[in-house]
Amino acid sequence: MLPRRFHAPLLACWLLLAAAPAPAATGPVVSLRVAAQAGTDPKFIDAGDGRIVGVCIDIFRTIERIDPGLVFIGDQQWLPLVRAHSEVANHQHDALCAIQRTPERELQYTYIDQPLLPLRFQLLARADDAVVVHTWDDVRRLGADGVILTNRGFGTTEALERIGGLRFSASAADPLNNLQKLVARRGRFFLHRGPGLRSFIQRSGYGGKVKILPQVMYQTETYMALGTHVDPAVVARVRRAVEQMERTGELARLLKKWD
Repeated sequence: MLPRRFHAPLLACWLLLAAAPAPAATGPVVSLRVAAQAGTDPKFIDAGDGRIVGVCIDIFRTIERIDPGLVFIGDQQWLPLVRAHSEVANHQHDALCAIQRTPERELQYTYIDQPLLPLRFQLLARADDAVVVHTWDDVRRLGADGVILTNRGFGTTEALERIGGLRFSASAADPLNNLQKLVARRGRFFLHRGPGLRSFIQRSGYGGKVKILPQVMYQTETYMALGTHVDPAVVARVRRAVEQMERTGELARLLKKWD
């Protein structure tokens, strides 16, 4: 029998091992083809030195650490958001990071149910605009003077259609284009989302020309999605890794880092 003085340290070690999160189950090495979605800051951000960084890059690397048999390839190559979606729907790529769920997309992708990145949508206006908005009715009352700019292929367009009674333009493919259009008075508002909204505006060079209206107009969640062609066993491995990120607090830490 061990001396009594060893009992407490051994008990402490046993408790630490019991409390440690179990690693996600691993299997054969699988490469998952992805792309950096242009205009989706802070999911993917041009670091300015040839690298792409952002919350989704960190999520990919964390999943790879949890399950070393999963490898995401292609996240240092840009694609327009619409094309990134179509590549997965057409089985040319395998996964999308932090996208909204819609009825149409439910038919095209297999979603991981654990939410990744909560989105808060706010209206941007020109810095010299004294407009006050508390609800969508305030925007509706502006009539033709209340046009909202949004991005083609983003979930905001479908959201505005569901809300109804609003005038909006979804011709721009990139958020930076909509900041330019807003400053050029080609719309009264630009509907965009955080986290990372203030840092996006500062990096754009329009920090002194636009402002974020304080009211959060709506909120939604985003999810990891995989193509319907991806092996269900691989989907299960990704699901376990994402669930472990949530359980251990790693996901919350990443979101705070990029907010």
